[in-house]
Amino acid sequence: MVTAYDAMEARLLSGAEIDIALVGDSLGNIVQGHDSTLPVTVEEMLYHTRCVRRGLDGPFLVTDMPFLSYNTSQKEAITNAGKMIKEGGANGVKLEGGAEISSLVRAMTRAMIPVMGHVGLKPQSINMTGGYKVQGKDLQGARQVIADAVAIEQAGAFAIVLEGIPPDVARAITSRLSIPTIGIGAGIHVDGQVLVFHDLVGWSDRPLPRFVRPFGSVGLEARKAVLAFSESVRNHSFPSPEESYPETAIPPGEILPRKE
Repeated sequence: MVTAYDAMEARLLSGAEIDIALVGDSLGNIVQGHDSTLPVTVEEMLYHTRCVRRGLDGPFLVTDMPFLSYNTSQKEAITNAGKMIKEGGANGVKLEGGAEISSLVRAMTRAMIPVMGHVGLKPQSINMTGGYKVQGKDLQGARQVIADAVAIEQAGAFAIVLEGIPPDVARAITSRLSIPTIGIGAGIHVDGQVLVFHDLVGWSDRPLPRFVRPFGSVGLEARKAVLAFSESVRNHSFPSPEESYPETAIPPGEILPRKE
């Protein structure tokens, strides 16, 4: 699973044997420049979901439900999730939370909205947890993460993201559940992995978390290309005659209007 925020990224994922494209609320950090995902709105997620849908061919499309789009009332949550499916073209939505949102997950699945869960480190809860901290490091914490994952499965989720937890806790959850587990900062003992597109292609210039491996250097190549363009414009080597349209047959003196 890889994040996508626009049609071009979606087209790249479509030809790269990716199973799931995630329109992540991480667009708050990556696209909008915020320091968290909290400012992202339903309208913004819907806009980016539409963009990705238009470029996607093959992968299953999941959209994050942003902060406060499902935490207030069940009716509002189903309405907002329904927009992602009906208007945005998503195949499913992702919700952060454990046992406390299990009744909502159950209600959404009854409303024919496929739900992916998300437990462990929950970026929308950073003000409650004191920041981006690994979860489940002690016995009580580990048991809580496991209980949350089980509750989400029992509520009807089709898959679950495990973020920022020790590998042995992720392994225990994966062995316990019958639905796929998708890890991010959860080690190797899961059914799949997810990364932010910009991080994995080496586009981002921000400090990367421990669990991210850049598989390319797109950012470096992009900077080289922009610098080369700038230099070519300044030394008048761009555009070349081959990159320009043929000149007209109009005599030079006729192009400018004559002064009266």
